[in-house]
Amino acid sequence: MSASFDRYQKRKLISSYFSVVISIALVLFLLGCLGLLVLNAKKVADHFREQVVVSIYFSDSAKDVEIKQLEKSLVMADYTKSTEYVSKETAAELMKEEIGEDFMEFLGNNPFQNSIDIILKADYVTNETLDGITEELSNKKFIDDIRYDNDLVELMNNNVKKITFWVLILSALFTLIAVLLINSSIRLAVYSKRFIIKTMQMVGATKTFIRRPFVFKSVQLGVVGAIVALIGMAIALYYLNRTFPELELMQNPILVASLFVGIFLLGILITWISTFIATQRFLNLKTDQLYY
Repeated sequence: MSASFDRYQKRKLISSYFSVVISIALVLFLLGCLGLLVLNAKKVADHFREQVVVSIYFSDSAKDVEIKQLEKSLVMADYTKSTEYVSKETAAELMKEEIGEDFMEFLGNNPFQNSIDIILKADYVTNETLDGITEELSNKKFIDDIRYDNDLVELMNNNVKKITFWVLILSALFTLIAVLLINSSIRLAVYSKRFIIKTMQMVGATKTFIRRPFVFKSVQLGVVGAIVALIGMAIALYYLNRTFPELELMQNPILVASLFVGIFLLGILITWISTFIATQRFLNLKTDQLYY
């Protein structure tokens, strides 16, 4: 009978530890994923900004030497990430592939113009910068037109500001929720041993002596939970990096490693503080208060 009861108690204890580890791991995993989002928020925003194309169209009278000189000056400009020269013949071929028929047979001529497509660096994708670039280039007589989606740029910049603001708010809120959830799990684990705590106190054990094994065990659970969370984060990061290589999530491995270390230390810190507060609470209670 005693052996059966001991096995029951052992299974119950293991189940309690398992639930605490899973709770810690899930919370830290979600917190780590949010951390990855925060760290890469600017990179993601920059990726979408750099999809904006500024197209410079040349008049038919433009000379090749003028176009090449302009392209060289654009490549050297601070705001340029990359440039691509698109001849009128290339533009016509692309249109044929897109619509699936030779439209030039109906028109009798090529309506396209030679052009240069400019991809700007993300920090320069603002209406003010684009207006300045347009004004500067419009002074050249061999340039016929300059086009870009002004409304898209304005909408994109406004949305980036809103998303950045809410990501920061959610990060702070989720961090608070993570602390409360882990604290609740630890408190429940300590609550189940409140009578043992009080018994040890009644036979003369000091508070530090009583608290030490509980803190040590909780920190162990925090370490295990943090390791499980980090494994999940590594798998998620690997998958995202394979699926969206253009985001270059692993471009700064030191920053990613710092996040992983931060999540690991956070798991230890939260469990240590939560256990300290929980055991202190039961140590300060009177015996008859343990039943409530």
